[in-house]
Amino acid sequence: MPEPAKSAPAPKKGSKKAVTKTQKKGDKKRRRSRKESYSIYVYKVLKQVHPDNGISYKAMGIMNSFVNDIFERIAGEASRLAHYNKRSTITSREIQTAVRLLLP
Repeated sequence: MPEPAKSAPAPKKGSKKAVTKTQKKGDKKRRRSRKESYSIYVYKVLKQVHPDNGISYKAMGIMNSFVNDIFERIAGEASRLAHYNKRSTITSREIQTAVRLLLP
């Protein structure tokens, strides 16, 4: 039994197509520079410790500064320790010793 011939669907009126803007030859699209921070990690730890508490934008900025400061101090001390021992690699041992020296 032959199947009935299928006709092509009629074009819809007012079909919505994505309108793309043509860029000029010299134009380049501006891309936002990424601002790296520890805010998502601070927030995740906060929710693990105190699930019902939140944190303000300013407090998150302070926490971000704090983490950056501690990171730089530990990295600097670990680098110094590696240099004293004539090593070119910072290992977990240097980090552990740096933390013991810096944090009471």
